[in-house]
Amino acid sequence: MRLRVIKAYFIKEILELIRTRVILMPLLMPLIIVVLFGFGIKMQVTGARVLIIDHDNSNISRTLISKFEHSKYFNSSVLNLSEKQAMELIKKAKEDVVIIIPSSFEKNVLKGYKSELGVFVDGSFPSRASTIDAYIQGVVFSLADDFKMVKPNSISLDTRNMFNQSLRDAEMVVPGLLGLVLFVSPAILTALLIAREKEKGTIFNFYSSSVTKQEFLSAKLSSVFCLQTLNIFILFLVASYLFNLPFRGSFFLYWLSSEVYIMISLCFGLLVSIIASSQIVAVILSLMFTILPGFLYSGMLMPISSMSGSAYIIAHIYPVMYYNHIVYDAFLIGQGFSSSKVVTYLVFLCAYAVVLYLLGLFLLKKETR
Repeated sequence: MRLRVIKAYFIKEILELIRTRVILMPLLMPLIIVVLFGFGIKMQVTGARVLIIDHDNSNISRTLISKFEHSKYFNSSVLNLSEKQAMELIKKAKEDVVIIIPSSFEKNVLKGYKSELGVFVDGSFPSRASTIDAYIQGVVFSLADDFKMVKPNSISLDTRNMFNQSLRDAEMVVPGLLGLVLFVSPAILTALLIAREKEKGTIFNFYSSSVTKQEFLSAKLSSVFCLQTLNIFILFLVASYLFNLPFRGSFFLYWLSSEVYIMISLCFGLLVSIIASSQIVAVILSLMFTILPGFLYSGMLMPISSMSGSAYIIAHIYPVMYYNHIVYDAFLIGQGFSSSKVVTYLVFLCAYAVVLYLLGLFLLKKETR
């Protein structure tokens, strides 16, 4: 074994890694994965938004409200609303749970008669809905213990899961996967198209020609854009017929937001291709900046409202959160353009696409760097 040969190859490989910038990948990838997963995965439910409607206004009902107010698992509010108005708040994602305390609640409970609490839970996330339901049962058992009820089971919970009554995982996961796929795939394709030009040297044809940057980018992006447009309809058919997902919203809104979202993904790939000097670097960077944040901070595993601190900020930086909210609305809720939040998120996506395109246009240079 010749050490000088090993040394020569070692130096050559290190220089090649430095030249192609691949050397950054082994250093950055583990760090980014640990940071993103560390902030992003939180299975405990805290601060669930609970709206309580008290029709009884008794000592027991006020004690029950107090228990919700002093629990770290709930962020409660008490309002005098109708059931229809309360359901609208859940549809607009302003509340996670609505609890209705019926009239004569205290009288029935103290006499040992069975009395029901109306509980409406946002079931878009089945595991979270089940956890919240368990927490509510714990509060009710604590109330029964405080008042020394002879029959603790005299208080029953009439729980109804909104938007996903059967708590099917497919209705939580599949709409989120649409946002993930349409974020990752176009970005990788765009990054490869331009990185291949650099790797083969054909990028010099662009440098030396009279073709403008706008023309070059339009030619590069349009082909991928058309291909990914087909995916919008293919994914819709797969979600609707293969996974039997309901579609309660506006198809035009779904299509329009998806087209804008694809443009955002293409611009992400454009920015990656400007940084990367080879195809392998382009693929790794694209995966790093799309699939991990898209998976963790899209609201697919857990709602954004349950995040806090850095995780909450990162989720609002990436466009996948805004698109997924629109997709969940289209499939499960059906508010559409009547929801101000949906319209606002669509405007954010449009602004995101414009800013990223202009940034890519500015950073792309018609010269050798």
